[in-house]
Amino acid sequence: MSEFLLAHEPQVRLFFLFSILATMAAWEVAAPRRRQEIPRLLRWSNNIAVVVVDTILVRLTFPIVAVGMALLADERGWGLLNIFTVPGWLAFVVSLLLLDLAIYLQHVMFHAVPAFWRLHRMHHADLEFDVTTGLRFHPIEILLSMALKLAIVVALGPPAVAVLVFEVLLNGTALFNHSNIRIPLRLDRVLRLIVVTPDMHRVHHSIYPQETNSNFGFNLPWWDRLLGTYRAQPREGHEGMIIGIEQFRTPRDLWLDQMLIQPLRGPASGYPINREGNPK
Repeated sequence: MSEFLLAHEPQVRLFFLFSILATMAAWEVAAPRRRQEIPRLLRWSNNIAVVVVDTILVRLTFPIVAVGMALLADERGWGLLNIFTVPGWLAFVVSLLLLDLAIYLQHVMFHAVPAFWRLHRMHHADLEFDVTTGLRFHPIEILLSMALKLAIVVALGPPAVAVLVFEVLLNGTALFNHSNIRIPLRLDRVLRLIVVTPDMHRVHHSIYPQETNSNFGFNLPWWDRLLGTYRAQPREGHEGMIIGIEQFRTPRDLWLDQMLIQPLRGPASGYPINREGNPK
């Protein structure tokens, strides 16, 4: 099975991406959590256009991506899990956990460093919260994230199939936890013990900095709870909370061209963690 998955990596990733995207989009129509005022055509067309730009730039910039780097690391004996003898199942589990922790820490870093926040705030500047928000990342942030991911793979030496499974899970959960879907509250309380739910992650997209700087996890919720960044609910409730950041609040800011130049516009104050101007 693992050989089949690795041999068909692009097809596997695209299949799960489009399947989960379509499922979440249909769920949003059938059972929305919040009323949306901005036309989907405006936001979806531009958010999806960002994905196209991101994908093209990654393919042009990197001759090898994470799964390929894991195969190369295995071939050349790079990384901790290739240096020490570790059972395959344990290497698989440890790889999933450590890769997820690395993504959590990277996310915190993009909130803590003003220069990185300039890039990451494009994701937060979406004025609605739905499945396409999980696709909306600035191309330079995507390139930096890929470079970091490759470095982590080289240092860790995870099995290639674990990297593929992790990336499929990460992409899938990012679409899930950004979705504007209604989940019964009792079920949500159970689910958020094992996965980041939309209600949990939506808090992270609040206009209030102290809520924006919480709930950093994309996949597993445990890091937020263990490291003190967990916040259960937004102070104004999910229906009443304001999505986005204080800057870039016009429909024109949702267009692709404005998103791409956004890192150059305005100050980076107000949201980076522990920076002057970040209201409590």
